[in-house]
Amino acid sequence: MNYNPKISPKPYKSYHLSIGKVFLYENFIVTEFNEGVEMNFESFNEISEIILLSYRNKPFGFIANRTNAYAIKLKDVLACKKSYQNLKAYAIIAYSDLTENIIEIEDHFFNFNRKVFTDFSNAIQWVEEVLETEPSPILS
Repeated sequence: MNYNPKISPKPYKSYHLSIGKVFLYENFIVTEFNEGVEMNFESFNEISEIILLSYRNKPFGFIANRTNAYAIKLKDVLACKKSYQNLKAYAIIAYSDLTENIIEIEDHFFNFNRKVFTDFSNAIQWVEEVLETEPSPILS
């Protein structure tokens, strides 16, 4: 299911990038990567610039809408961890058992405060709750 930004009544900006769509809110970002892209530190650069300009040292959340199949270069995860010390919550919207199984494998590489959801409302609510209640960075 493609993300509908009207789910959240808050103002947002949308970007259509070569790797997918990005919806930027005051304290979280929603991504929808294109089918078949390889997500690595280099391909993530477009989004990285948006994150750094928008959030700098401000805590933020990340919501990945896994509506399409794409690859994540897992050995690049460490570089991402170092770049986003202010990332507090990482929500994933999963639509199939296969996606959930892939996420279980990824969890061995990601040391983020990650949680899987099947709908946007609960994912957004969780991200906002974490941002309100967690004062220290989640990345070590």
